[in-house]
Amino acid sequence: MIYRSLADINIYDSPKLDRLATQMAKGRYLQVLESDPNFLEIKLLEDDYTGLFDRQDFEKLELSDRQSFIDNLPPALSTQEISDRLTQVIAFIQKAMAIPNEYLWGGTVAPNYDCSGLMQAAFASVGIWIPRDAYQQEVFAKPVNIEEIQIGDLIFFGSPTKATHVGIYIGNGEYIHSSGKEHGHNGIAVSELAGLDRVSQWYANQLRGAARISTC
Repeated sequence: MIYRSLADINIYDSPKLDRLATQMAKGRYLQVLESDPNFLEIKLLEDDYTGLFDRQDFEKLELSDRQSFIDNLPPALSTQEISDRLTQVIAFIQKAMAIPNEYLWGGTVAPNYDCSGLMQAAFASVGIWIPRDAYQQEVFAKPVNIEEIQIGDLIFFGSPTKATHVGIYIGNGEYIHSSGKEHGHNGIAVSELAGLDRVSQWYANQLRGAARISTC
C-alpha cells in the first residue's frame, strides 16, 4: 500500500522506535513493506529510504497510489537548470541557519537537521531530489577537484573509505553545514576549509573532496 503524509513524521531504525533514522516531511509518499503489531516497515518513495513507522502515527497518513506519487514528482531538470537553482538552495540553508536550531541525528525537517538531511531538504525545496545520506549523496554527485570547487558544490568529509559528513560551499573558502555537539557547532553554521577554529580544523582533517549535483 502507498500513502501520503499529512504531517511531518519520524521514521526509526530500531524496533523499539527510540532511534531516529530520518523524517518524512508533509506531502511525501511511502510504501508499506511489512507489518508488525507496533510498527510498519516502510520505504520512502522519493529516495527509496527504508525505516520503521510507528503505528500511532498512522492517522497522519492518507491512502494514495503510485500514479499520484509519479504525478507529484518534480519535473526532470537539466544541468543548467540545476545550476540556476543553487542560489535558492543556499538561501534555504541560510534561512534555516537564522532560526534557532540544533543538530538532530536523522533530522530532515525544520528546525533541527543532521548534515545530509539539511542538504536533502534544501535541494528538495527547489525541486531537486538527492539521496538521503552523505555517502549516498557523494556517489550520486559528480566529483570535482577541490581546487575547482564552485558555489553550490557539496563538500564531503569522513574516513578514507566512507563519507560521513557533508556541507555546501558558499565561496571564499567557506561552507555551511549542520554539525554535532562534540566536534561541531551543534547546529547549522559556517566553517572554513582552511580555518583555524576547532570545528574547521576537525573537519579539514577528514576532508574527502567535493562533488557537484548535476542530475536529479
